[in-house]
Amino acid sequence: MRAAVSIRFSPSRLCLLGNNNTATGSASKAAHRGFSTSESRWATWGFIGLGRMGYPMASNLRAKIPEGDKLVISDRNAEATTRFVQEVGVAAASSGAPGKGVIEVVKTPREVAEQSETIITVLPEPRHVINVFHNMLGPPLSPSTPERLFIDCSTIDPKSSKEVANAVHSTAQGRFVDAPMSGGVVGARAATLTFMLGASTRSGHLVDRVRPILMHMGSRVLHLGGQGAGLSGKLANNYLLAISNIAVAEAMNMGIRWGLDGQKLGELINTSSGRCWASEVNNPVKGVSEGAPAENDFEGGFGVELMRKDLRLAMGAAQEVGAKMELANSAKEVYEWVDKLEAGKDFSVVYKWLGGRV
Repeated sequence: MRAAVSIRFSPSRLCLLGNNNTATGSASKAAHRGFSTSESRWATWGFIGLGRMGYPMASNLRAKIPEGDKLVISDRNAEATTRFVQEVGVAAASSGAPGKGVIEVVKTPREVAEQSETIITVLPEPRHVINVFHNMLGPPLSPSTPERLFIDCSTIDPKSSKEVANAVHSTAQGRFVDAPMSGGVVGARAATLTFMLGASTRSGHLVDRVRPILMHMGSRVLHLGGQGAGLSGKLANNYLLAISNIAVAEAMNMGIRWGLDGQKLGELINTSSGRCWASEVNNPVKGVSEGAPAENDFEGGFGVELMRKDLRLAMGAAQEVGAKMELANSAKEVYEWVDKLEAGKDFSVVYKWLGGRV
């Protein structure tokens, strides 16, 4: 039987996405410092952003860290934090003593950072990441032992990420890495995400510290290089995904219109040279990919608006280095139209927009 759940909120005058009039934060709670899993030294973890990806990632993190460790969460959506506590675990006891599966809800990113040694952020846009870190870093946080670690899993442009990293490092408030992920909502729920890590190797220990943390939420961590490299890899991958998703939708639509059975066509493609993630895992035709959004009227999954954003970021980053993108503008127009007509749906809904039979 599930234990009774209570939610503990910490008061604050700060808004979630940053405030130039940030109040001086309280001192970090020394009782929860450290990564040791011994009974005398529990760790405190922070998680900001409980959206489609962040919610299941935070759930897996809470399930896999030691029971006595505390997870501090924050999100603009109060319903998301309330539901998280109710579904995932037992909130902190009123006495404040560590307990099994402790979860604490706070109102601002600053409060998360004050308490936590490791802070994970999963946010929609560059502006959200910049504002959240502005909120967390000013005025300077008190020192942490071990050194505070910021892991940003948001998909943003490498330039903005490097600016945030510089703000963290230049003020000596911790270490920052970019670690966007691939695998979608299905991968986030199953903890099978692939993380693309951008982290300095100058200290020799940063990657080793980050890798096991990410493995709580995924099944593979690829260190692609220094700061920003993870995002560069993610944008290249998602540009390819944007194009292949449209191609799969077009191929399935034309094949079915030629009279082919959709499931048999899907089986053919997925055992032939056309096989890709969009055809095998996220096929837009019912009956081809078990559990795909197409099985549920394209609900859930990776939203069209997020694919539009990633494509825009990839195009901007490519332009900065002079990389030619012949198909980008056509794909951009497709997702703009689809987003107008099928807002909130999984991006495989392109198939429906093309006139595919659903």
